[in-house]
Amino acid sequence: MPKIHSIETLGALDGPGLRTVIFFQGCVMRCGYCHNADMFDFDGGKEMSAEEIAAFCARYKSYYGQTGGATLSGGEPLAQADFALEVLNALKAQGIHTALDTSGAVYAPKALAAADLVLLDIKHTDKDMFLRLTGQPIDNTLKTLSFLQKKGKPFWVRQVIVQGHNDTVEQVSALKALAEGAQKIQLLPFHSMGAHKWEKAGLTYPFKNAQPPSEKVMQQLRNAVLN
Repeated sequence: MPKIHSIETLGALDGPGLRTVIFFQGCVMRCGYCHNADMFDFDGGKEMSAEEIAAFCARYKSYYGQTGGATLSGGEPLAQADFALEVLNALKAQGIHTALDTSGAVYAPKALAAADLVLLDIKHTDKDMFLRLTGQPIDNTLKTLSFLQKKGKPFWVRQVIVQGHNDTVEQVSALKALAEGAQKIQLLPFHSMGAHKWEKAGLTYPFKNAQPPSEKVMQQLRNAVLN
């Protein structure tokens, strides 16, 4: 049965406007800096139907305004691709704008096509560093990106900036070139606020000694994206 970890109301960081964020349980990646390690396991979470989720989101339509809506996140929503498609269609039936927040680790073109907006998290532009950071090859992420570009699907590209891994102007410039057609490129500084979730799950947090990139570095990288 499909599993949902939790639902957050009035989120402001998961797409345009105010949004209800549906966190899907389970992920195929193991990003060392992940702040949602409690969503790794596919056996966790609770069962909900697409109709239940859409009805819940519809309660908040008055807050969405012209730009807000609902975002499917996780975990990895496309690891439950058929269910994600059901949820997207149920939300659409309620007249709710949909965003799909994905790493692209699972290639699911039907769900990608059904979303109004895709937020594609590209962990790194170098395939070896990508594998080292996530435990998965970059191939499906690139297939996902190519699908969005060829279909003209509205999409944003996101990347968490981790000191010593992807915090160079060269890497961010490569990301900009790779992300041709993206409406927006968001660079997000690493933080360790999810470390306690690793510990609670009985896992060792690999980035416990890592520090967030400085504001000076983040500004340099954002300038490289803008220029």
